[in-house]
Amino acid sequence: MTAATVRLIPGDHTFSVEGEETILEAALRAGLSVNYGCSNGNCGDCRARVLEGEVRKIRPHDYVFSEAEKQQAYTLMCSVTPVTDLLLEAGLAEGPEQIPLQRVSATVRGIEHPDPHVLILRLQTPRTQRLRFLAGQSVRLDLGGGLSGTLPLANCPCDDRNLVFHLDASREDPFTRHCLDQLGKGTSVDIEGPEGDFVLSEEHPGPLVFLAMDTGFGPVHSLVEHVLAQETGEALDLVWVASGERTHYEDNLCRSWNDALDGFRYQALRVGTDAQVEAVIRSALPEITDAPQRDAFVAGSETFVRAGLSALAQIGVQASRCRSLVL
Repeated sequence: MTAATVRLIPGDHTFSVEGEETILEAALRAGLSVNYGCSNGNCGDCRARVLEGEVRKIRPHDYVFSEAEKQQAYTLMCSVTPVTDLLLEAGLAEGPEQIPLQRVSATVRGIEHPDPHVLILRLQTPRTQRLRFLAGQSVRLDLGGGLSGTLPLANCPCDDRNLVFHLDASREDPFTRHCLDQLGKGTSVDIEGPEGDFVLSEEHPGPLVFLAMDTGFGPVHSLVEHVLAQETGEALDLVWVASGERTHYEDNLCRSWNDALDGFRYQALRVGTDAQVEAVIRSALPEITDAPQRDAFVAGSETFVRAGLSALAQIGVQASRCRSLVL
């Protein structure tokens, strides 16, 4: 079956819809932050106006269109697929302030230890309670009994049910110890969010540089996956620094990106002490010749973030185009 092409305005975004995908599924897969809520036809938040082309309903919905909406050819992106190429008018979030605060109950679906210093926590939301967020944002996890913590999401927003978090297992705070010692598959976890502005700029998309240390790779992973979904073809540098005995626990994934994608450059570096951090970061940056055009993202310890921002400034990355996240 030939894929249909959807052009979305305002903004003039184009993406393909494969097979029996809904328009919403395809838009999220393409890295677009379209407006939506429940994604199962109840809330109506994913309304879009069909300006050209034809759609076919493939999923039922309870939302009732007003007469005015019917006359203006509105449809629900979560319930239809294109019959022909489409021109749609739909809302997109242009920044964190346009993503609503949500409260979702999720269930633990997996706990992994890729190395002794890292815990990867996988949660799944109900089909009727998905989490809408921007790549790089964080949420608060409530474990009950007064234990809660704020963690960055490590997965792409296109997978809004299966949420992934990278925790530093060496931390001794009660929240982390509870995650390590008492969380099990099937445990219920309450989520509130998203929050934070460690997100991609819609104002000036272009080449990017990501600096991550240890589990700072988690939010960077979310951002990189989102960028790759957009298929912009822009240059992207990823520098991942491991400290002490820690490992680059998703090194194979990063190397697969490096091998498969033009313009993608990955460097895995190691540092022994905090005093070495800035020198190690600087050793990775000389090949970036278009620094003033880059947006930069730095995630890790306070020492790493401070050193990373200093190193980026030294090569000419503008401070206004840098985002940082201290973990």
